Amino acid sequence: MNRFTRRNTLTLGVAGLSSFSAIRHVKAAQAAAQAKQVLVLFEQGGVSHVDTWDPKPSMPQEHASPFKTIATNVPGIFLTELFSKTARHADKLSIVRCMTQPTPGISNSHPKGSQYVFSGEAPGGPEEMPDIGTVVSYRLGTAARHLPAYIMVPGTDEQQENTRLGFLPPAHKVFKTGGQPHRPDWTVPNLGLLGIDERRFRDRRDMLSRLDVGIPGVQSLETGSLVSLREQAVDMLTNPGTRKAFDLQSEPQALREKYGLGHRGQCYLLGRKLIESGVRFVTIDCREPPASEYPGGSNMNWDHHDFIYSTGSTEIAGGGAGAGRWGIGTWPMMGSTDQAFAALLEDLHERGMLQDTLVCFVTEFGRTPRINERKGRDHWTHAFSIAFAGAGTPGGQVIGSTDQEGGFITSSQSYTLDDYAATIYQKLGMDLTEPLYTPANRPILLARKGKPIPELL
Repeated sequence: MNRFTRRNTLTLGVAGLSSFSAIRHVKAAQAAAQAKQVLVLFEQGGVSHVDTWDPKPSMPQEHASPFKTIATNVPGIFLTELFSKTARHADKLSIVRCMTQPTPGISNSHPKGSQYVFSGEAPGGPEEMPDIGTVVSYRLGTAARHLPAYIMVPGTDEQQENTRLGFLPPAHKVFKTGGQPHRPDWTVPNLGLLGIDERRFRDRRDMLSRLDVGIPGVQSLETGSLVSLREQAVDMLTNPGTRKAFDLQSEPQALREKYGLGHRGQCYLLGRKLIESGVRFVTIDCREPPASEYPGGSNMNWDHHDFIYSTGSTEIAGGGAGAGRWGIGTWPMMGSTDQAFAALLEDLHERGMLQDTLVCFVTEFGRTPRINERKGRDHWTHAFSIAFAGAGTPGGQVIGSTDQEGGFITSSQSYTLDDYAATIYQKLGMDLTEPLYTPANRPILLARKGKPIPELL
């Protein structure tokens, strides 16, 4: 039986005291921010940059991508035909082709690489860094009282285990929607009243408000924040806007089809809905789930060690490191990604949301410039690509360059995932010189090894 108790109330309140102290950070950030919200599209597994963002038509034939280089709507910017729909929106994009991941021990680890993307700092430091979204929640709070500040969609793939709360209060932990949003019967757990009708819930809330929740030695202003946090929890459970934010069925069918009716398309659409509803930080980490129409597709991330150009499953006889996914050019891979990303960019633009929303298309590393003996591409950290849009990001530009095989950076500039994190914080107006503090009062700087990417500001 669920009970409201004084002890439970105090536990909830103490965890949320930091929310009150975040108010001053919000006011300071608002004055300098280009972005109000962030939407991260984490395409996990290591997207092959030479097959997508960084085409290499002069590559040696035996290692070349089979996909044609195509023009975009920006003269001088080229992608591969796998981004044929996205190419129409290059004027909204800054493509960073000079990403590198120099930290030893991460190149062969998807878990560590994913944690690096989530936190913006290579794992293994003296303190476990929280996710970027957790930090943003802690510093800036929520823009919608009835929704969590940091949400992951769907948060069911194996790398979701590498999200981290770190040393920050539990109130800022990521909320994972779970499930498969493209299914008609999909619902988000823990949004209801757990079997309690709304009248009884409000009666219990009124009873709770009469309890003495004062803490000796705590100023009345901080005590007031406990009440505010409790009311926010009530609002999340009873506000009709909470369920509306997750209701994909309310979207026009034509728009849903534009994104793609599969898992990835509907996850991207849900990301837009959550941002539109006021969620501060949204991460999309999705892949097409196992289905009868995709035989052999048991884990369709981008880890194409085997038969990367297969028109079906990449699994080889006897098994292989790339088993469980389809070839990069198939619908459940780049087909659905290109459609969903292009639809998202157009949708955000038409709604005027790109002005305040920073969109980040990221992966943990790239793929080798040379084809291996299994006709796949292995992990590659020396050079890879990511892309940004919105929130003052100059569109229609390419940042950095690589050699004719896409193996090594040839431009004077190169950037890391630490710089990616610093860019997000800077776009949100957060002060990188002001540290967080651990429970032991140890100061921790944000993106301490990174600097904002100047071409994006």
